[in-house]
Amino acid sequence: MSTTPSYLGRFVWHDLMTTDLPAAKAFYTSVAGWGTEVWEGGGMPYTMWTVKGTAIGGMMQLPAEAATGGAPPHWLGYVGTPDIDATAAQVTALGGKVMVPPTPIPTVGKFAVVSDPYGAVFALFTPEKDAPGHEGMPEAGEFSWRELATRDLNGALDFYGKLFGWTLHNDMDMGEMGTYRVFARNGEMMGGMYVIPASMPMPPSWAYYIFVSDIDAAAARTTAGGGTIVQPIMDVPGGKIFMAKDPQGGFFAAHAISM
Repeated sequence: MSTTPSYLGRFVWHDLMTTDLPAAKAFYTSVAGWGTEVWEGGGMPYTMWTVKGTAIGGMMQLPAEAATGGAPPHWLGYVGTPDIDATAAQVTALGGKVMVPPTPIPTVGKFAVVSDPYGAVFALFTPEKDAPGHEGMPEAGEFSWRELATRDLNGALDFYGKLFGWTLHNDMDMGEMGTYRVFARNGEMMGGMYVIPASMPMPPSWAYYIFVSDIDAAAARTTAGGGTIVQPIMDVPGGKIFMAKDPQGGFFAAHAISM
């Protein structure tokens, strides 16, 4: 019988790194319908995002050194692993970088911040007990899709495949935009990858989609709350999406299923 934890290779948490915590709280509770809860177990208050009382992520002040180095407000996704020390070492062996080494969070687990060989930053997490999140269909307010902008599709899939076991699900021809690669975990689609077009210069990065029940209402709340729609509502297979920036400049996207 396999003893591999069910959370291996699953995004288990999402943190917003921002420059204005009160403003971010007001914005995302409106747009995504999230609740909030303060956790004080780490020695300093930390606000968590909740869906029906269950924590799905949180928000923190963007570190001063990161802001000084030019990092904008952004979302950071955490991928589960049963052995964070071994996985961090594997990141380096595969050509990535460890930016924050495995660090304990008392009573919670360990986290690390790393980047893939092309510069896209993400985090690792080993829980002390049960991992947050769940398998299967997301509820409104949970994250439903993850998207990697990269410089090398084959290289990226090889890296994440060796690290987490992700596999190719299918490739879609997007014309001038090139190939959109859908990747899977345990046979289930979990996100996409694409090569950054020359016409849209940007650093390699991850983007995270919030699942909403009404895409038009979510877009309207985004604008009303001071956010900026950077990709208007558009059809995608099985649903609709839009992409936006929050008032502090943090990039996010929303996703709804067509009924």
